[in-house]
Amino acid sequence: MEKQRNISEFILLGLSYDQNMQIFCCVLFLFCYVALLAGNLLILVSIQCSPLFHQPMYYFLSHLSSMDICYTSTVTPKFIGDLLRGTKTISYGNCMLQVFAVHFFGSIEVFILTVMAFDRYVAICKPLHYVTIMDRTRCHLLVLAAWAGGAFHSFPQLLMAIQLPFCGPNEIDHYFCDIFPLLKVACTDTYITGILVVANSGMVTLVTFVVLFVSYVIILFSLRHHSAEGRRKALSTCGSHITVVSLFFGPSIFVYLRPPTTFPEDKIFALFYTIVAPMFNPLIYTLRNTEMKSAMRKVWCQTLFSNIKNSEETYN
Repeated sequence: MEKQRNISEFILLGLSYDQNMQIFCCVLFLFCYVALLAGNLLILVSIQCSPLFHQPMYYFLSHLSSMDICYTSTVTPKFIGDLLRGTKTISYGNCMLQVFAVHFFGSIEVFILTVMAFDRYVAICKPLHYVTIMDRTRCHLLVLAAWAGGAFHSFPQLLMAIQLPFCGPNEIDHYFCDIFPLLKVACTDTYITGILVVANSGMVTLVTFVVLFVSYVIILFSLRHHSAEGRRKALSTCGSHITVVSLFFGPSIFVYLRPPTTFPEDKIFALFYTIVAPMFNPLIYTLRNTEMKSAMRKVWCQTLFSNIKNSEETYN
């Protein structure tokens, strides 16, 4: 393998060569990343410190927020740092690690979204059996299955990337290391590898999207038999999920479910599933969710009053 690889680092071309555009992107994505961290940490702490944690939907939502932070943190800090420094190099080892981490945390997020759709299906279509079906043991197993699915998807991606020989150009036309841009700079015929990548990433994306789509069609169809209040509440919850699924899966399907090639637009679409969708998830899941907003008010108001009381006691 060492004989097939005579480069030690890659150059990430990023989004633009224009200096002013790079400064604008740096400020914009720094704001997005801080908002993403703040929003998802707010959800995590609010759920962990309230009775909502014992409800399956919010248990899964807390894991989704964790994955949003992990997934985006594999790409965004490095991306912002490159824009600040002006140097956009990444070592071979870190590049391979980024390929693995992006696909590992990204696929876990995909599977957790699927688990959340299953949870809503059981809650709406089988309400009398919901507590029995979605007990805490089964919730743990479903999250464990999501992590196992992430490993099952990402390790083959890493193995395919490691086996690629790099002996010439080392410029990657992207802002992070991903398998398709690496195929473009590999000095060998990558047709078979590209087909395997599509079979892996593309099929995972397509199958989970179809499962999600069918689940929500069944849920919406079954709402005919619910009361007006029940329909309103279910549509509010499912609407949030469908919005998140659309933001994440639309760009992912465009990038991964096609012949193994790259387009300049890939970088723009990648922004949606690496930064934009994880940033909007907290807003989408809290703005129309009265239980979540109530829990956040209780947790943070109690924390605020407790700090004020402790400060007064210390002062006295």
